[in-house]
Amino acid sequence: MNTQNKPGYTTIPQPGSARHTEAWALIEAARRIAVSIENFASTDQNDQQAKLASKRAMRDAVRLNWRLWTIFQAEILEDTCPLPTEIRSNLLNLCKFVDEHTIRILGEISPEKMKTLIDINRNIASGLLEAGGEIEPGEAANEQPLPEDVGSMKLDV
Repeated sequence: MNTQNKPGYTTIPQPGSARHTEAWALIEAARRIAVSIENFASTDQNDQQAKLASKRAMRDAVRLNWRLWTIFQAEILEDTCPLPTEIRSNLLNLCKFVDEHTIRILGEISPEKMKTLIDINRNIASGLLEAGGEIEPGEAANEQPLPEDVGSMKLDV
């Protein structure tokens, strides 16, 4: 697949490993959220149009993440899901938390609240990759650094 036709993708997963693909999707969604926060932080706060565009990009990144978790939830609910009942239950509870947290974020965009989604995605992706034995330890982090002042950003537009 040609990544030039997919703006925003830094890499794409190789076919053949569902675990690796799921981890990649989580890392990519986390990266997009982190990039949207970073872009907002560097936006001229006196430029109302730029602020609105940055805020819209943050919402789009959060919505993309929400769609990903909705797919996970649907797969977990399938009768053919091979996961043990306890893991399915735990993941469904996590899906519910992501749903509720995302709704709160969409009601009031906040980089600090968004960071929670980034952390969840990175931790689950790391677990998927480590359990699959497909990468070296630490390679799963693939972290986009967040601005240092994430907690103090004002998003009023």
